This record gives sequence, structure tokens and C-alpha cells, in this order.
Amino acid sequence: MGNLTATRPLQPWTAPTATDPVTASLRLPGSKSMTNRALVLSALAAGPSTLAKPLRARDTELMAGGLRAMGAHVSIADDERWLVRPHRLVGPAHVDVGLAGTIMRFVPPVAGLAEGRVTFDGDPAARTRPLGPLIEALRSLGVRVDTPGTGSLPLAVQGTGRVTGGEVLIDASASSQLVSGLLLAAPRFDRGLVIRHVGPPVPSAPHLRMTVQMLRAAGAAVDDSTPDVWVVEPGPLSGRGWEIEPDLSGAVPFFAAALVTGGEVVLQGWPRGSAQPVERLRSLLQQMGAQVALTTEGLTVRGAGSVRGLRADLSDVSELTPALTALAMLADSPSVFTGVGHIRGHETDRLAALTREFTALGADITESADGLEIRPRPLRGGVFRTYDDHRMAHAAAVAGLAVPGIELDDVACTSKTMPEFPALWSAMVTGKS
Repeated sequence: MGNLTATRPLQPWTAPTATDPVTASLRLPGSKSMTNRALVLSALAAGPSTLAKPLRARDTELMAGGLRAMGAHVSIADDERWLVRPHRLVGPAHVDVGLAGTIMRFVPPVAGLAEGRVTFDGDPAARTRPLGPLIEALRSLGVRVDTPGTGSLPLAVQGTGRVTGGEVLIDASASSQLVSGLLLAAPRFDRGLVIRHVGPPVPSAPHLRMTVQMLRAAGAAVDDSTPDVWVVEPGPLSGRGWEIEPDLSGAVPFFAAALVTGGEVVLQGWPRGSAQPVERLRSLLQQMGAQVALTTEGLTVRGAGSVRGLRADLSDVSELTPALTALAMLADSPSVFTGVGHIRGHETDRLAALTREFTALGADITESADGLEIRPRPLRGGVFRTYDDHRMAHAAAVAGLAVPGIELDDVACTSKTMPEFPALWSAMVTGKS
């Protein structure tokens, strides 16, 4: 099935503490979610595509490598413009998913369209991430999936060059990616696909809306008018130029710096119309005390030097939980976050990890079945373990703005989605580029 990725050296890092209000205008890398969806749609299209301002990071490079292994021509030599030329998909091939949910859930349906055997494996922690509903869905569509475990990596897809399609039931309550993965490949299925979700609500609804929006932009006919049902008609996907937006999730720690320090942070290049949940983020930041405006310069967040506690259901924006938890630690009143029980199955069990690491720094934080309760009190410095999870590193960096001596055991995990993070963060906090 392939070897597990070798353990890389840890890169310790002390989070810089802000002595003055942060003032910064930043151009951040592109959205991982958009980049990886665009790569998949481009590999399945009828003609060539380009990706303008894509994210170059571990997750996207591994996605490009996986599609390339199956026969697609993917050129990522130019940081500003990637080129994808689709070709017949064939095995044998091996896909290294790293620790990326988008790869382990988006590429197996594509592998069903390949002719030959495609194997999947990744980092040790990737084997704990839930894949069972996707595996069963593919099998119900006639795709042969071999796995020695019960619903996780490693696995192998024995493709025949075509998937009949039809109708499938799936419980996607663990991750919206389980639906997105099927949706992205569905136009290439002979009969298209009808997906019916059965179970608790699907989390991260904005990511599903992004998938549907990008499918339609590539020429697919998708009907999502009935809740928890998606109907995709069979038909060709068009090659096109994709303009990748800046990564909103990656921007949240930087915006948090404006709140914590009473400063101002501008994210340059923000589009007027976005596939990402910018209005939801605006609302959350405003409730915590920020002023948020979309101007000609970009998306601007201003803080007043104090942070308000927040009670919120974060099920639709669960990626923001770690950074918002760090903000809540520094607030003037308690916070309660709910609707995020599914992030126990992300890069690490984020609820347990946040509770464990912030408690070690003196926090009063309690896990619930589906969220966190935070009662602010003074924190102290100390070692903060990141668990190979980029969002944990972001949380530690935010707390470090106000708490001297927070030492991350490994900041290199941020290379998953933003290799530039340590340099960008330090330059912003210190005011030295």
C-alpha cells in the first residue's frame, strides 16, 4: 500500500509578543480549498486550465503530485500560474495524501475513473481520519476499493476507466469533504450522481457551497435545491482559468492580531464576491469587538484593544475554532463554542489538543461533547505542542501576542497550508519585514 511518510525534524519557535498595536497590510497565499478543488476539476476537464495565484504548500503540491501520478499533466513551476492539461487517467499509481483531508477524500472518486490500480496512504495520523462513508459510497457505485482496515487509510482503488454512477446514500456528518469528493468527480460518471446525506447535519456548509459553485463554473449541472440532496448531471467539464482567492481561514490569525493589540490588519486582494464565508467571519469578529470593512485596499480588520467573549455555533466555520479559541483566552468574558465535535477527526483531535495545551499554560477551558467552554484568566508561557497541526500553531501564535514565552514545539507544521507563516507573522508583530 506504500510506506508512511518519514517523520520530519521538529522546528521549535517562540511566538513573538506584541509591544505595540499591530499595523500591517498583507498579501496572503491562495486558498487551499479553492486550489485543490480547481486542480481536481482541471484534471477531469475536457481541455487545459490555468490556476492564477494558487497556494503553493504541502497539501496542494501533494494534490498536484497525486493527479500527476495518474496521468494528468500538472505544471507548478510558476508560482503565479499553474497549468493543468488533462490526460487519460491510468494506474498503477500511488497517491501520498500527507495529512490532507482534501486529497484522501477528493482523489479516490477520481481514481475510480482511472484504468488500473491506485493506492493511497499518508502520514501516520492520516490513518485515523474517517474515510469509511466514502469507501462504502464508492463500493455502492460499483467501484472496487480494497482496504485492510475498517474505513481508513491505507486503501487501493481498482479503477476500470469508468464509473456508472446513479444514486448513493452517505453519512457525511464527520466531514463535508466526503460529499465534495463525490461531487467533483460526478459529472464524469456515466449516469451522473444523486447524493443523499443521511445522519446528523453536514458540517462546514460553506465548503460544500464552494464545491457546487466551482462545479457550475466548470460547466457542470448541479441541483442542490433540496436540503441534503445533490443531483449532478453527467457531462463534460470545461477547462478554464481559475482565479484563486486569498485563504480566509489562514487570514484569521492575522485578523486576530488586530483585535488583541488594538491595531489594524489589511488583507490585500480580497474579491468583492467570494466563495468563502467572509460574511460569517465578519460577524464573528464584530461580535468579539472588531471593526471589519471591505475597502479598495482589501479586507480590513481594526481592534479596540480589548476582546469580547463569544457564544457561537461554529459548525459551518469549524476551521476557525483554534484561532478563535486563542482569542477567547484573551477576552474580557467567557466564551462557549458549539457544533464542532467533528474537528476531533481533523489533523488531530483539536478539542482535546486545545484543552490540553492551553490548560498547561494556566487556562480555564473545558471540553464538551461538541465544543469548548473558555473562562479567561491570566496565562503563562511554556511549551505548546502543535501535534503536526497547522491550526494549533496558529492558535499558539495568537496567544503569544499577549503572553510572553509561548514556545511552539514545531512551527514547520504550518507548511501544510502556509509555508511563509513564521516569517509573515514575525514581520507583522515586530514591524520588521
